[in-house]
Amino acid sequence: MNAFITGGSRGIGRAIVLKFVREGYGCAFTYASNYQAAEETRALARDINPDIMVEAYRLDQGQSGEVESIVDEAMETFGDIGILVNNAAINRNNAVAFMSDEEWEDVIRTNLSGPFYMIRQFLMPMIANRFGRIVNISSLAQDGASGQAGYAASKGGLVTLSKTVAREYGVKGITCNVVTVGYVETDLTDDQLAENLRGFWLEYCPMKRVGEAEEIADIVHYLTTENAGFINGEAIRVAGGFTYIP
Repeated sequence: MNAFITGGSRGIGRAIVLKFVREGYGCAFTYASNYQAAEETRALARDINPDIMVEAYRLDQGQSGEVESIVDEAMETFGDIGILVNNAAINRNNAVAFMSDEEWEDVIRTNLSGPFYMIRQFLMPMIANRFGRIVNISSLAQDGASGQAGYAASKGGLVTLSKTVAREYGVKGITCNVVTVGYVETDLTDDQLAENLRGFWLEYCPMKRVGEAEEIADIVHYLTTENAGFINGEAIRVAGGFTYIP
């Protein structure tokens, strides 16, 4: 079995790639611009299992033409890909009254249109095989988040997109689920805003800790297995019991 993971060069995406490699899956993954980080992911994957094929593809997933080209290339290289994980996302923080058209459109294009393009491109091969596993990565922001209107809207939209795909294609042997992620500490959260959020999280999260990328990777992997074959159209929170962000 082979998997395709967007945003696999760092953070949660890298953890997902490495989890699948440990489990014996071939992996194609995308990155936006950081070639060095992508090569680091590939090197780590080779250390885990040198016999597994792992390929990185540079992609602006908000461009449907690029998505079509890269997915076709990956399918030709890997032969068959039955798992899609939409992890890549961006954020542009601003209050609604001051958010520019560009800030709004960049986030919606990348975080919502991008996963739609990816799903659309993979659906026909999955339908032909009567098997597919789609996992989309969302955030507690899906229920609203101050200063993150575009991000919140994109993540909320991702949930309803996932439920729609689940309803339309479950009969074809394809499941589509969402993993809703709380605060997870990665190299991408190393700034002052993230530090403030981390303090808030440690104070109010019932488990009094932040999450780890590997914990997200574990549930993503589980949702692609045969044991999870009757889980479809669900949004599963991995947030230590925390249910909102300010």
